[in-house]
Amino acid sequence: MHQIDTTVTAGHAEQHMKGSEILTDIVIGMSDGLTVPFALAAGLSGAVGDNHLNLIWIAGLAEIAAGSIAMGLGGYLAGKTEVDHYNSELKKEYDEVEKVPDVERHEVKEFFSGLGLSEEVQEKAVEEMTKDKDKWVDFMMKYELGLDKPDPQRARKSAFNIGFSYVVGGLIPLSPYFFVTDGITGLRISAIITLCCLFIFGYFKSKMTGVNPINGAIRVMVIGALAAGCAFAVAKLIQA
Repeated sequence: MHQIDTTVTAGHAEQHMKGSEILTDIVIGMSDGLTVPFALAAGLSGAVGDNHLNLIWIAGLAEIAAGSIAMGLGGYLAGKTEVDHYNSELKKEYDEVEKVPDVERHEVKEFFSGLGLSEEVQEKAVEEMTKDKDKWVDFMMKYELGLDKPDPQRARKSAFNIGFSYVVGGLIPLSPYFFVTDGITGLRISAIITLCCLFIFGYFKSKMTGVNPINGAIRVMVIGALAAGCAFAVAKLIQA
């Protein structure tokens, strides 16, 4: 028997901010897209000479292509798993309603009991809810298992959103290298642009998730700076 979640919202507007699925995908893609190519370009800037500047943006573009595909595939598999899991649980709920209806009715009654309804109202609510099998199962999926019906196209949408966001994020730290004559100058410009973008990205990401925006922005920016700094330092050590 499943445990029913009896947590409810009562009498006031919730202040919690819930990001949409699209925003979640963008956050995933942009966060890695800004950080990984930035660190790669920083490492290559410390490893190659000025005559090999083209190596930086060639390697950077290759990484962005590979990274966007990998991230997009991960998003696709996550979305597909979500849909498959929902369908699997839906089938189980239909089986339970068919084979053990009394147990399922009792679980519905327990939910309404948790709301503080009187015995008489509970009985009427259970009777009304269990008239339609489809509505009954939908109710159990949502309030017993805490599962909302996912978009059947979620996997493909997620793959595109994450992959595209990764490309957009990755081009930001790489773009200065197309317009300079040496890697260190490119790195300096890239660092300024990317760290500003990471700060802005971290601010809105933190605001969306309810975290202190300034602290979140600084944390995201510092993580990106550390990743790039470590890559640059390692490249210099290997080169020495």
